[in-house]
Amino acid sequence: MDLYKELCSITGEKHVLKNEPMSRHTTFRIGGAADYFVMPSDTEEIRQIVGLCKRNGVPYYVIGNGSNLLVGDKGYRGVIVQVFKNMNEIRVEGETLHVQAGALLSKAAAAACEAGLTGLEFASGIPGTLGGAVRMNAGAYGGEMKQVLNSAVVLTPEGEVLTLSVDEMKMGYRTSIVSKKDYIVLEAALGLAPGDQVQIRARMEELKEKRVTRQPLEYGSAGSTFKRPEGYFAGKLIEDAGLRGFRLGNAQVSEKHCGFVINLGGATAREVMDLMDEVVRRVEETSGVRLEPEVKRIGEF
Repeated sequence: MDLYKELCSITGEKHVLKNEPMSRHTTFRIGGAADYFVMPSDTEEIRQIVGLCKRNGVPYYVIGNGSNLLVGDKGYRGVIVQVFKNMNEIRVEGETLHVQAGALLSKAAAAACEAGLTGLEFASGIPGTLGGAVRMNAGAYGGEMKQVLNSAVVLTPEGEVLTLSVDEMKMGYRTSIVSKKDYIVLEAALGLAPGDQVQIRARMEELKEKRVTRQPLEYGSAGSTFKRPEGYFAGKLIEDAGLRGFRLGNAQVSEKHCGFVINLGGATAREVMDLMDEVVRRVEETSGVRLEPEVKRIGEF
């Protein structure tokens, strides 16, 4: 089997890249080359790609904007399926926002504001796509996806398309049935409420200001590096362990916000991974709390 030709026959040659550096597709700006990088345009193409990989025993991994991802320096042996700009439509129907999985949350929040709909302001600064946000029940500043999700359309590993209600999604803190069963989010319906456009925009600006002043947005990162332990804040535990500014190579615990591990420029995935592991070890040593990474690791380190 010529995998490249098979993939090209599904999506068209311009949507298949060989030996594609993943540093171009992650917000960490880190990662070696993926054997194949495919950008499908619809559900059927995703279904065919997944089916092809499964039939031939080829590993595959689905990404969006790469905002919660650390890819190894030696790259990824298999197929990266990027559900992003080719599947990013947003449409408003009454008080419901229908969003394809590849649409950025910031664009969805802007569309809601434009339509005078409130409820999605919390998501306006989250750098990921709708698909990733639904998968991990992304949240910020007191809001999370399960508060606005009505339903989601998903593709199962067996190739079946399901429409699941928010209750069927079993959304918890940074988890959902999507992540537990390895479904792929295709689109979602978000239930919002009528609001004052001026107030919605003001709230979005207020949250943007908080992010700019409190988070190290000028550096590559994957956002919050660790999940919030019950009863604690990861950043506070890391600071209390004396790790503010702690550095390995060009990977560093941010001095601005200890909950972020940042790429100072030219950091390797190995440096980031080793730094994260050391943070986990020292925090457990000083507080007895074991931090769990929020960032997904894939590929060869």
